Amino acid sequence: TIKQRTALTGSASYWDLLFLAPGIHTQQEAGNVNEGELPACGAMTTGYVFRVENQATVSYLQRIGRPGCLATVEVEERPMNTPFSIFSVGGYVPSLLYLIGISLTLVSLAILGAIHDFWAVGVLLMLLTSRAINTIVIKRRTQLGWKGMPEPGVKGDLMILLSQDRWVRMRGWVDDLKAVTSGQWLRDQTTMENFASAFATLLVYVSAALAPNASTIGSLFIGVLLLVSVALLGVCNSMTEDLQMFGRRVHVTVQPKQYKRRLDMAEEIIKEVGTKHWAIAMGIIKAPESAQPKVIL
Repeated sequence: TIKQRTALTGSASYWDLLFLAPGIHTQQEAGNVNEGELPACGAMTTGYVFRVENQATVSYLQRIGRPGCLATVEVEERPMNTPFSIFSVGGYVPSLLYLIGISLTLVSLAILGAIHDFWAVGVLLMLLTSRAINTIVIKRRTQLGWKGMPEPGVKGDLMILLSQDRWVRMRGWVDDLKAVTSGQWLRDQTTMENFASAFATLLVYVSAALAPNASTIGSLFIGVLLLVSVALLGVCNSMTEDLQMFGRRVHVTVQPKQYKRRLDMAEEIIKEVGTKHWAIAMGIIKAPESAQPKVIL
């Protein structure tokens, strides 16, 4: 759930360190949320064919796609300029659930401190420290890098072919499309970041080893806190219907529409946009007989 939240928000927030849930030590593996898939993508305006390289974007498209259906998404600019912008991701209900998860951590710390269960407080502080380290490393790894040559004022229209016959049409300004599809989302960790994330992982295991020293009430508080938090985060992720990435928002504008065959979908889009070179390049339709190479035996 923490990896999925990282992918949906495009990065991490300092508020994340107050949200404790199982999987803290796996946050740096958020780059695997796409399960290795990098789908083919065709620009219907220029005919160029490439791949969607952003793992978080691919994961989001996998989530909204349906077999045999075409979904349409829009990419628009939506900067997150304030520390509280994280609470606007996904709508009011996910934001409320996220705020409840943060509040539960603070309440648990206060109650455990009040009953003087310092072992339990120490365990939670170690988990918070691990969460903080992973948050800082993720924020460092998700800086906007190479996105190709800027093309201001140019509209883009992409066709993306996902596995299991899921098709997505992505529209928006070209620079916004490049921000969420090209280049790196999570850059490789530096040596110091590797050491930091390894230390954060060690803290998680040490906290588990020290947890039996807490009182019965303290252990119960820790267990319930983690269970309730992971449930809240899971519901929060499932109710988040858009993707935030590098100051852009990706959201569904047309719900998945089913077709009997992929050719029907392609012919409908070709008729709308007036070009078909992109469909030929992607192998969706066959090239005209005159354009096919002749084989002489």
